[in-house]
Amino acid sequence: MQKPIPTFDVTTFGETMLRLSVPPGERLEAAHRLDLRPGGAESNVVTLLARLGLKSAWCGALPESALGRLAANHLRMAGVNLEGVVWCTHGRMGLYFVEFAVPPRATQVIYDRANSCAARMTQEQMHWVHLLDTRLLHLTGITPALSGECAHLTAEAIRRAQAAGVAVSFDVNYRARLWSASDAAHAIGRLIDGVDLLFCSRTDAERLFAIDGPPEDAVRHLADRANAAITVMSIGAEGVVAWDGVSLRRQAAVETSVIDRPGAGDALAAGVLFGWLQGDLDLGLRYGVTLAALALSQMGDIVITSREEVESLLAMDGGILR
Repeated sequence: MQKPIPTFDVTTFGETMLRLSVPPGERLEAAHRLDLRPGGAESNVVTLLARLGLKSAWCGALPESALGRLAANHLRMAGVNLEGVVWCTHGRMGLYFVEFAVPPRATQVIYDRANSCAARMTQEQMHWVHLLDTRLLHLTGITPALSGECAHLTAEAIRRAQAAGVAVSFDVNYRARLWSASDAAHAIGRLIDGVDLLFCSRTDAERLFAIDGPPEDAVRHLADRANAAITVMSIGAEGVVAWDGVSLRRQAAVETSVIDRPGAGDALAAGVLFGWLQGDLDLGLRYGVTLAALALSQMGDIVITSREEVESLLAMDGGILR
């Protein structure tokens, strides 16, 4: 019997938070106003893929409140399906505060996300049929750091997806404020075994798995360590390298002015996934670095763009596609 065509191109679950920030030059401790925007690694990815025209769904837990609806509205505006959301009558939104800065100070992030609805989500609450009705399931290493139940939930999602023949994408996305490098390496090391696409920054590969050296060597070592079909390693301002077990690809970063750094890695992942879902990894890398530049050049974790805009940037004289 032929396998039914999935409803979605990509699905995901994780925590969507609210970000409260002050502009560069202001300090949180003296702030008298805050800019409010939703953000979360997984929702950042699927909102961008939805804007590029892919059928995308986000599953997770939100409080039945004005704050939960604010976050949901932003995802809906991008075209993300939210039928798999668990609406909680009790519980809270995770928050994070950002103090933007320029050298010599570094941008500071403060989390206030303990015991959020997302952190308390259980396997019984997950809409499994909805989550797995997809070509690709995208997960990150942030979710298993939220709670023991979230760690089990992430592992179960990968197990069910692989059993159902659904491709799995995983972004390491290590957050030192959530857990130690040793705990993250132990947990994530088991989760990434055999995934179809693995995303990891060069910094995280060194911190978690003691993999260093030139990016071309590091990405191969990480692929061997994870037994991943395709491994994509971001190398900051140098761009990205990818290894598919046969050939190495490298794509230079796109020059841009940095306005807002959070979310750039998620934009890179979204671009690569877009290309992979078209069967064209090279296209994905070009999309990835372009979307990462767009993320850096606009406020907010959630990037607002369109496929037409990205294509026009790729085709520009002096651009990355000639």
